[in-house]
This record gives sequence, structure tokens and C-alpha cells, in this order.
Amino acid sequence: MGHLDHAAFGWLTPVLSYAMACTGAALGLRCTVRALGTNGRSRRNWLLAAASAIATGIWTMHFVAMLGFSVGGTEIRYDVPLTILSLLVALVFVGGGVFAVGYGRDRGRALALGGLTTGLGVASMHYLGMAALRLHGSVRYDPMLVGLSVVIAVVAATAALWAGLNIKSPVAVGGASLVMGGAVSSMHYTGMLAVSVRVSPSGEALPGATVMQFVFPLAVGLGSYLFLTSAFVALSPSAREREASAAAQRPVEGAAR
Repeated sequence: MGHLDHAAFGWLTPVLSYAMACTGAALGLRCTVRALGTNGRSRRNWLLAAASAIATGIWTMHFVAMLGFSVGGTEIRYDVPLTILSLLVALVFVGGGVFAVGYGRDRGRALALGGLTTGLGVASMHYLGMAALRLHGSVRYDPMLVGLSVVIAVVAATAALWAGLNIKSPVAVGGASLVMGGAVSSMHYTGMLAVSVRVSPSGEALPGATVMQFVFPLAVGLGSYLFLTSAFVALSPSAREREASAAAQRPVEGAAR
């Protein structure tokens, strides 16, 4: 069996990946709160922003954590189409879960459906990302730990959507995002504990791209998207703030007449 190292750079990748998960969760929750306070096209757009933030945060968390993953006795490459597919799967499934909550009339049923859909999407993203690994050897999984990681993903997703429905204040959203970041990280590392690799040394070149050729630039790009979008959401006025501003302007306009 090959020796697996999940933190080849020490605490850097676990801490940075946790920060990505928290950022995506915080942004997604804030966008969900904004969505539930609006209707029509505005609600749809905020829900799209929420879904993209949560999915991007989870995907970036996974692959930033994978920057620190190494296997003794073999190099690692990534299948580019499968890696991109894992991102698309996350976007589609998380989008389905967020829209189920955003438009569901029965909140209990919508939360259960949305949590299940989003959680299965997160788990699918993780294991598709792992399927993109190319190395000299074979990868095996402990079924019990895989099942546990899926349960964690569903519970974490349901809790995140519940928070989006019930938490309104920025401070509470910040606290919830820290918890959600921990839950997503727990799901990832539980899934990684399920992995074992039987190395078959070979001099043949591995197909695919190295982590620095493909995964690192994409993770940096998506991470930048998260931080820039977070800044936009933080600076844009909420519906309540816009109403307060409009109410403050009405007396001034009346006096001018």
C-alpha cells in the first residue's frame, strides 16, 4: 500500500480549504437571505448567486485540500474533463437544492428535498474529483466511510439550507458559515480516510495535468470569484436599506415641491 499524506504542506492546505468552504457558505447564505426578501427575476438571480457561491466554495475547498494530497511511490495527475465535470455537477445539484428551498411552498418538504439533492451533489462532486486522479496504482474505498461521508454531506447541506431560511442577521450568518465550513471539511476528510492506494511502480508517463498546471490556477480563479462576489454582496444595499433610503428621500422631495 502506498503511504498517503493528506497535508503535504502542513496546516496550510487544510486551513486555506476551510476558509474557502466558509467563504462560499457565508456568501451563499447571504444571497439566500436576499432572495427570500424579493420576488420575480430578482429572487431568481439571488438564488443563482447563492447556488454558484456554495458550489464554488465546496469545489474550491476540495481541490485546495487536494493540493496537499500525495501518495508515496507515484506521481499524481488529474483528468481535466472529469475535474470540470465535478464542478458542473456541484453547480447543478446545489442549484436544484437552493431553488427547491427558494420556491418551495411547503418549507419542511422543500428543505428535505433541497438538503438531499444538495448533499448528494456535494458527495458526487467529491467522488468525481477523486475519480479524476491518475496515478501508478489502484484506488480503493472503505464502503462504511464512504457512506458516512455521504450522510455528513446531506446533513451539512440540510443545515446550510435551514440556516438560509431562518437566519437573517449578518453575525448569525457568519457563525453559521463557520459551522458549515467545518461540516464540509469533515465530509471531505472523512471521504479521504476511506481511500487506500495500492501502488504499482511504472516508468510510463501518466495522462492528465499536474496539480499546478490545472487545478491550482482554476482553484485560484474560483477563489478570487468568491472574494470579489462577497465584496459586491456586502456593499450592495438590501431591500430594507433601499426602502429606508427611499422613505428618507420622500420628505425632501415633498418639501422641494
